[in-house]
Amino acid sequence: MRTVLSEANVEFVPILFSGSSGAPRVEAVGRNVRQFQAGDEVFGITGFEGNGFAEYVCAPEEKLALKPANLSFEDVAAVPIAAITALQGLRDWGRIQPGHKVLIEGASGGVGTFAVQIAKELGAELTAVCSTRNVDIARSIGADHVIDYTNLDFARLGQRYDLILAVNGHHSIFEYRRMLSHNGIYVAIGGLVPILQALLLGRLLSTLGRKKMTFFIAKINQTDLVFLKSLLQAGKIVPVIDRRFRLGDAAEAPRYLAEGHAQGKVVLTVPP
Repeated sequence: MRTVLSEANVEFVPILFSGSSGAPRVEAVGRNVRQFQAGDEVFGITGFEGNGFAEYVCAPEEKLALKPANLSFEDVAAVPIAAITALQGLRDWGRIQPGHKVLIEGASGGVGTFAVQIAKELGAELTAVCSTRNVDIARSIGADHVIDYTNLDFARLGQRYDLILAVNGHHSIFEYRRMLSHNGIYVAIGGLVPILQALLLGRLLSTLGRKKMTFFIAKINQTDLVFLKSLLQAGKIVPVIDRRFRLGDAAEAPRYLAEGHAQGKVVLTVPP
């Protein structure tokens, strides 16, 4: 599919995409574009709903950054939305600091695998929560402690955390609150019930003492893409990719994701 260039700040790009994020090479630029030129290898998101599974697409330049030279197009296509969500959840909303005890529930999925690595890079003592089949993956990407939720309910262990990032939450907001340290922060990212509870009760519970309960929606921006690029180039974070589907088999990718067992990310590959 070829998308018509507008006269806004956009790039016309052949793209390797995972959902609405990906890694393209710039084909042509709009007249107001200043940061990129044809031939540049970039990564980011389209900025437009519904253009994710495409070979050619327009994208605003403020949602793109130059691609890390040490990663393939397929690998970096797995980065933008998941990694920025993890980064903002930990840094901006979770206020992570070196030495913090951090628990990440849903540590083996797309956001979770980046969250584990970013939390370790930011100096946290990291506990990852995942299923039995993902324990080795969590350890391999840097988790200090791994809890297999199929064998052990971490909410009953009596541990306290400075930050809980519920990427795929399954407990009540009251249980998460009990697990927080005196100044702890709980951030809900995934799971319908945890998000609804954080939306309806988070602000109220946050007024009862110093513990904070919240949720957020990531905001894709170039500054964070550039920061992630530096981590990727230094090998401090790496994409964890479960499966790669050809563009012609794009319909199979969301079906596989809907099963809920993906380890890390799923990407689409575009043939030469």
